[in-house]
Amino acid sequence: QSRIIILTTCVHFPTGGDLSNELVRHFLIECTQKGVRLKGCPNEPYFGSLTALVYQHSITPLALPCKLIIPDKDPLEDVVESVSHSVTNSATELLKQGAACNVWYLSSVEMESLTGVQAVQKATTMTLDANPPPVPTVVHFKVSSQGITLTDNQRKLFFRRHYNVNTVIFCALDPQDRK
Repeated sequence: QSRIIILTTCVHFPTGGDLSNELVRHFLIECTQKGVRLKGCPNEPYFGSLTALVYQHSITPLALPCKLIIPDKDPLEDVVESVSHSVTNSATELLKQGAACNVWYLSSVEMESLTGVQAVQKATTMTLDANPPPVPTVVHFKVSSQGITLTDNQRKLFFRRHYNVNTVIFCALDPQDRK
């Protein structure tokens, strides 16, 4: 099973703070059983993990236009206190307009009264153990202040499902990091 991750690099040119001279490039990272590497770059080696790929590209650029820079600390640490109010406002504004992407929908599992990490773990186990296994379907995933909306554009499983913000009580990745 392969996944695609996008690596975004931003090259800054010293031009007195003119943001129009920044170059942003996106690179697809191909995840396969052999490992991870930059997609479409046959001379790129496979790496055992995304961390290894990023670390190696911080030493030498290989197929990237420049070396990656790994920060020593979170660049937001110094400014968090002064901008926490504006960050909150930005998140509020983002929720008002909504954030969306396409995701693979596998299944929906009833959890009755189970919540938290245990619910995520049980739902993942039930989905992965299903026989026959669920057929993944690409759906549009939108988060807004009203909740989460899933739209199956090809209408393979459903047309649209909306989960009101009051019904979403927990969200997490599988604690066992199963794929």
